Amino acid sequence: MSSARRPSGRGRGPAPPASSVADEAPRPRWQQALVGSRGVARLEPGHAVLQGFVQPEESAAIMRWLAGIHPLREWRRAGSAGRMLLRPVYWLGAWQFACLDYYRPPRATRDACLRAEAHPPPLARVVERIEQEIQNRLPREHVPRGWRLNTALINFYGSRFADGRWIDVARVGDHRDFEPGPVASISFGEKALLQFVEPGRRGERSAVVHEVWLEDRALQIIAGPLWKDRLLHRVQRVARSATADLPPAIEDFRTRRVNFTLRWVPERDIQRLDELSEQARAAVRGYVEELARHSTHFRGELTRLPVVSPGVSPLAAGEARAGRPVRRGPGPAG
Repeated sequence: MSSARRPSGRGRGPAPPASSVADEAPRPRWQQALVGSRGVARLEPGHAVLQGFVQPEESAAIMRWLAGIHPLREWRRAGSAGRMLLRPVYWLGAWQFACLDYYRPPRATRDACLRAEAHPPPLARVVERIEQEIQNRLPREHVPRGWRLNTALINFYGSRFADGRWIDVARVGDHRDFEPGPVASISFGEKALLQFVEPGRRGERSAVVHEVWLEDRALQIIAGPLWKDRLLHRVQRVARSATADLPPAIEDFRTRRVNFTLRWVPERDIQRLDELSEQARAAVRGYVEELARHSTHFRGELTRLPVVSPGVSPLAAGEARAGRPVRRGPGPAG
């Protein structure tokens, strides 16, 4: 909708264009199925937002659990040089490390998902309700056989202290989720503006199809060939508040929003640490060792590995084999 007005930001989709539909450039066929005669986005099956879905007592229990975890700062390889992700992350169920380029079925399914901790009880109870909501709400063809929300990416939105100042990093660029079946998310803290955009060419400005503010304790569901597979989505910004400071405590980082993105990875694609290839295992071992300082699960994963020769860093060895310069001093999560 290149000539449509920007959305109003109140969850009702883009405002009707000032000109008539006849004055607009022809829309792609997929977009014609999305918009009505007045150019207003319809929430067709495959997308839903339920504000306040997580109950206050459920939210409080999840916040107490969050206070005890230790998120990672990961590096992502970009060409021959590395860069750190903007924000700390934590995964449950299956950890998708950035240096392994995530899980992208059907092609990239091996050496992509490391067995991680299961959902803690406070989250598991909410996830069970979400799964039931999705089964009741979505068409059957949108939910694959065996589907369940067995993994979670926990994203922390806020400000990072770097170069002597606080930098706002509360955003995520255009992307889609590759895991099969519906994806759900629950948000805590300050509200965030989420936008669905047309897929476009690199460097071109993406046209907004629909946007919605996700409030504290909101549930969002994304599924189907249009909302999940065709459109991209992004977090454009997160509201600011002088009082927002969510757990856990993260060095040089202030969190004002936490989001759990819940997805399904088939069990056959989740590997134990000793089942990864030698190169993948070496690339992530430093991270696993950092996680193991606070996690019995990851300490157990390390016991499955053979002993490494003294004085040799498995992470450095993996980077050297991958043709990446070896960093001196502490590992990427240190």
